[in-house]
Amino acid sequence: MPITSYLQMHADVLITFMSILGLIIGSFLNVVIYRLPIMMEREWRTQCRDLLNLPDQHEEIHEPFNLFTPRSRCPQCNHNISAMENIPVISYLLLKGKCRVCNSPISIRYPLVEAVCGLLTAYIAWHFGYSIQMFFAVLLTWALICLCMIDIDRQLLPDDITLPFLWLGIACNMFGVFTDIYSSLAGVMLGYGSLWLIYIAFKLITGKEGMGYGDFKLLALLGGWLGWQMLPLVILFSSMLGAVIGIYLIIFRKHDKNIPVPFGPFLAISGWVALIWGREIITAYLNW
Repeated sequence: MPITSYLQMHADVLITFMSILGLIIGSFLNVVIYRLPIMMEREWRTQCRDLLNLPDQHEEIHEPFNLFTPRSRCPQCNHNISAMENIPVISYLLLKGKCRVCNSPISIRYPLVEAVCGLLTAYIAWHFGYSIQMFFAVLLTWALICLCMIDIDRQLLPDDITLPFLWLGIACNMFGVFTDIYSSLAGVMLGYGSLWLIYIAFKLITGKEGMGYGDFKLLALLGGWLGWQMLPLVILFSSMLGAVIGIYLIIFRKHDKNIPVPFGPFLAISGWVALIWGREIITAYLNW
């Protein structure tokens, strides 16, 4: 029996397989979250030197650095992480959250990203079953996890992720995977345009920039995947979530209100909610 037919017939096997795959991908996403912004910064410096005809500086000469080279290593003692030390979640528990060589603490965020990725991937497998929707929903989920964490760390939503996935959303909806192609294209235009108009209005009124262009592109991405019909839900839920988190940070964490809070994670979470439960939420609201 082909593996695809077996996964279609056995939901429990599918969910288990996808959860393990999600854990493995989560480990790779940790690499992307850490390395992609550094790769982008190095590329920007190189472009600036070329534009200004500046000579290469000694401090700008680095070893090859990309998503696959060099091997992951401890930032304190430079110990290369072996395969047995890089098993998602399990290695962290066996090592008790410390480097095997120097006993430096390992951030809890690494196993958390792996666990969240595994759980969300498994849930998508359960929700959609073995289908083309499951395949594309998993890809979108992985991208949103990456964007969410990079924006938290760097207040940056890389075009290297948003733009390819924007086009991927349009491409899959050419075949009606999540919505029709016209709703997808309208979602891209309205997603980008709506936040851009809010940005312009806020800047004219306050003289400040309320959000970045990456947020426009992320909402355009979500519009391309989900269709324009889901945009009000995404905007409303992300605004409510952002307001609640912002008030919490200001009141209980003494966060400086002049320091911006990244909006990308709220859009990413809202987009994922709309992907899974959007139609049910809208139907329930209209019935109510």
